[in-house]
Amino acid sequence: MMSHIIRGLSCLGLCIALLFPATARAQSTTPENQAAEVAASADDGVFRAPVIVDGSELFLVRGSTALPGTERAEMVASRIIAVAVSNTSDKVDITFNSVELGEEILADGEMITIVTHADAELEQLEPAVLTKLQGDAIRQAILAYRTARTKEARLHSIVVVAAWTLAFIVLTSLIFWLRRRLKILINTLVHRHFASVESATNSHVQADAIAALIRFGVNFVLFSILFLGIYYYLSLILLSFAETRYVAQILLTYVTKPVLNILIGFFLYIPNLITLAIIAFITSYIIKGLRVFFDAVEAGTFVIGDFERHWVNPTFNIVRVLLILIAIVFAFPYMPGSDSAAFQGLTLLVGAMLSLGANSVVSNILSGLFVIYRRSTSIGDRIKIGEHTGDVVQIKLMETHLKSIKNELISIPNAQLLNSEVINYSKKIDGNGLLLHTTVGIGYEETPAKIEAMLIEAARRTKDLKTRPAPFVLWAGLADYAINYQINAYTTRGTSIPRIKSDLHKHIVAVFNENKVQIMTPSYIADTEEPKIAENEWDGELATKN
Repeated sequence: MMSHIIRGLSCLGLCIALLFPATARAQSTTPENQAAEVAASADDGVFRAPVIVDGSELFLVRGSTALPGTERAEMVASRIIAVAVSNTSDKVDITFNSVELGEEILADGEMITIVTHADAELEQLEPAVLTKLQGDAIRQAILAYRTARTKEARLHSIVVVAAWTLAFIVLTSLIFWLRRRLKILINTLVHRHFASVESATNSHVQADAIAALIRFGVNFVLFSILFLGIYYYLSLILLSFAETRYVAQILLTYVTKPVLNILIGFFLYIPNLITLAIIAFITSYIIKGLRVFFDAVEAGTFVIGDFERHWVNPTFNIVRVLLILIAIVFAFPYMPGSDSAAFQGLTLLVGAMLSLGANSVVSNILSGLFVIYRRSTSIGDRIKIGEHTGDVVQIKLMETHLKSIKNELISIPNAQLLNSEVINYSKKIDGNGLLLHTTVGIGYEETPAKIEAMLIEAARRTKDLKTRPAPFVLWAGLADYAINYQINAYTTRGTSIPRIKSDLHKHIVAVFNENKVQIMTPSYIADTEEPKIAENEWDGELATKN
């Protein structure tokens, strides 16, 4: 009964083996073999290849142009397997025979390989010594091949497979149990701790969204573990049977070798990582110290000549960028892969892309520096650039933000700000202030002196217009039907010009109405009964305000 069970389980193992194209025969040329052949190349360019039986490397054989190393290794492996399957004896008779090409190795009377003088020179050993070593390796390979295919070995493999299967079932059940438990726990904790945040932010921060994000991360970790479990479970099952051991070793190499390389590379880079951490630590503390210094300058604790306070933040940002660039220069040699051709090529590509696509960016940045430090415009100034008028609320390296008189936020590129005419209503050129003016057209029949007096009276009534220096009137032009009078008055309220001008217009209308002077200038389509000529004299008195 037991023999039937063993035979049935052996058939199951063989079925698994038949799923993979590398069963009880010599292993064919694979990328691994080719890589090993290239890696084991001699100094004179002659290739070597490993002889592999049941996934175990026995020794290396030398290749030639007529017989490449891989083909010779396959021939030797095929002969070893042929001898191994010929009987089930636990002894192997290894004999040696001197031939013209070198030392011939025979196993149970079958020729396996010939150790040539070139092989001995390649291994830097005496031919007799190399022959003895390869003969011992062949004996052990044949015995191991036969032992791995006994009933006891297959029963042991089946027990191992059952144990790994049980472990995999336990792992899978544990993962899905943890997934259910963690889902409930995450929902409970998130709703408990983020309920107040959700209500405080008017549901902009939603607890359900945060819980979903955390669950996604947890599921990613759990399913990654499950994937690795499946991968290694299949690999270990294949590793349990001699027929599929070589395939299992390849599968394990595909994942394990890259992970080990990453871990080894990480440990080898620990000194460089420590250096990078020290550079980052020193740079961050220098930046923090500069922040404290510039805050003191902004507060007035430190005074630096004519250094203006609104220069503090841009100057700090410039110095910080320079420090970070210097730190990157120092840290570059210690970055992983910095000396590789791929990293250097990527650096050149990024540099070329930046140089080709950042012309306007660099232009705006340089213009921003000029705007900041040439003192023509400061934060809080009322300026006019092109069709836009507003208060400067922020000056960045790339652009300047204005808040218009209609409370609109206008973004102007610094290159445009530097290359355009800018009218600044807030900068004081002298002590008189800004000269505000407006123009009205009055017919020729009105006395000019009276009109000038009325305009000056309107300016005097307008709030925020200065009386000293006194307002004055200029004749802006002689039109066809009217004289254009321009009233000029000084003000120090540059940010209130629209309101002041509106008040001035209102008072002009009021004063003219009080003195019964028509501001509207009619167009003549016929001669009047009397000529429109102003009175020769004016009594010098304006009408009193009711």
